[in-house]
Amino acid sequence: MIKNVLKNEELMKKEKINCKKARNICLLQVLAKFEHFPKKESEKEAWFLSPLRSETQASFKVSKIKNRWYDHGLGIGGNVIDLIIEILNCSVREALGFLNNEASVFSFQQQPVFKEKNAGLIILKVRLIQHPGLINYMASRKIPLVTAKNYCQEVWYQNNDKTYFALGLQNNDGGWELRNKYYKTSTSPKTFSHLNKGHKSLLVTEGMFDLLSLDSMLQEKIKEVDLLVLNSVAFANNAVPTLMNYEKILLYLDNDRSGDLVTNYLLDACPQSHDCREFYKGYKDANEKLMSWI
Repeated sequence: MIKNVLKNEELMKKEKINCKKARNICLLQVLAKFEHFPKKESEKEAWFLSPLRSETQASFKVSKIKNRWYDHGLGIGGNVIDLIIEILNCSVREALGFLNNEASVFSFQQQPVFKEKNAGLIILKVRLIQHPGLINYMASRKIPLVTAKNYCQEVWYQNNDKTYFALGLQNNDGGWELRNKYYKTSTSPKTFSHLNKGHKSLLVTEGMFDLLSLDSMLQEKIKEVDLLVLNSVAFANNAVPTLMNYEKILLYLDNDRSGDLVTNYLLDACPQSHDCREFYKGYKDANEKLMSWI
């Protein structure tokens, strides 16, 4: 009996991992193999610093329920194979080869399935920014209150029966980008935020704090342009038709891998675009430069 069990285990170890089996390998174990560990974790999900780019806030999410990952900075995601392809810059065949070589490290059982509750955020109220917690948060990011009030609101929302408040920037479809000291999230529908003032030039940023920082440093230039916040690099393609309505486009995206990719994409898609990141050369983004000024 014991011999049969041992024999079966040996056969399982020798059995090649195909794409179907690879999808059931625990993503957390794969990330650990690459020496990436969660910065915060719950029963249903884990958040990492992205293994695909440099960042200081964890925006790489792994769903334990679906065994899938999503990089909010790059706007891409997928399964175990997709992740290995991105990390190693390899083919599907090479990714499977890696998994077969490391088979003894990983767990191959089907991931546990949890019943998901409705995770949708419910907006409770929107008002002028006044909560001391948000005012202090903006001060820590060197954003003047008067600047934030020009673009953002104080948004109270409910998530899984708990109430929160955050700085909110509304997008073109009515959804909200929400930020506070501890967390960043968004509500559906999700898209970019376009502030149309009737100018012929457009300034494009990646996130709300990029916009607020540039307004603080480039007050005169901001008055002369329309504004577009992508809210995620994933919306760059969706924003192109709007960008094409302008004679001149000023790109103030991040100095990282995703910023490089989107900048190059928009320079190619919109010939009237200009890469303006020289303004904060040596810094990851506009807010990092602003914080070094003051």
